[in-house]
Amino acid sequence: MEFNHVPVLLGPCLEGLAIDPAGTYLDGTAGGAGHSQEIAKRLTTGRLISLDQDPDAVAVATERLKGLPARVVQANFREAARVLDELEIPAIQGALLDLGVSSHQLDDAERGFSYHADAPLDMRMSQQGPTAADLVNTLDREELTRILREYGEEPYAWQIAGKIVKVRQDEPILTTMQLAEVIASAMPPAERRKNKNPARRSFQAIRIAVNGELDALNEGMEVIFSRLAPGGRFCIITFHSLEDRLVKQKFRRWAQACTCPPEQPVCTCGGVPKARLITRKPIEADDAEREVNRRSRSAKLRVLEKL
Repeated sequence: MEFNHVPVLLGPCLEGLAIDPAGTYLDGTAGGAGHSQEIAKRLTTGRLISLDQDPDAVAVATERLKGLPARVVQANFREAARVLDELEIPAIQGALLDLGVSSHQLDDAERGFSYHADAPLDMRMSQQGPTAADLVNTLDREELTRILREYGEEPYAWQIAGKIVKVRQDEPILTTMQLAEVIASAMPPAERRKNKNPARRSFQAIRIAVNGELDALNEGMEVIFSRLAPGGRFCIITFHSLEDRLVKQKFRRWAQACTCPPEQPVCTCGGVPKARLITRKPIEADDAEREVNRRSRSAKLRVLEKL
């Protein structure tokens, strides 16, 4: 199976994790094992647990991590606690999440993530559960609008949702190209001319909804942080503003001492911070990386250390 994966922000991730060769690490998004390989290579008596919900990624990562102190498990990173319990690992020294769609998922047209090639409208990372076609053909206009607006920040959400509902009355929308055409046709001509990928925001929104990505991220961050040992590092790479905002807010909350309401003049909670921010601002790819890896252009890395 062809599974190209150029790890994004690799150097800053390895630096951010501050790897202890005897430590136990978690890569919650194995993908093509690009990050996993480099983490595992730096371990001696330590070990790496690499998770991915995509069976294709699990097969590839297992092959690529052969001979290294690593174990690959098929699971969403929100299930990290269960996996660590089963492996009898009470705490970890570091964790990495590389969010978003892997290059392989986008490049494999049959997976239905891309609006550049015609394929069944699928978008499931785990290859289980309801597909994008199920959502597009069953949800009402209000719910479709909410998804497009919340997850895609799509200004024409109401118009696109209306067009989807109208078109599917005559025939179901079953392929990526069908959906891309419906989306484009709902936009004003000037917007279509200006925006070379008018379906981009909507495809992102539907993919997030199909995979429950923001819920998984929210839950997964809590679970993984709870298993970090004191001094353990947590690195998260995001690819759009919704993810980055969620990570930023969560990291900031853990790094805050006081949890009293802002309008309260004197602190009464006696809170102590649970973590410290290693990165005040996100790390972004330099020009050289952006040049060779298009995927890195929207990537942002945030790093936290548990106290």
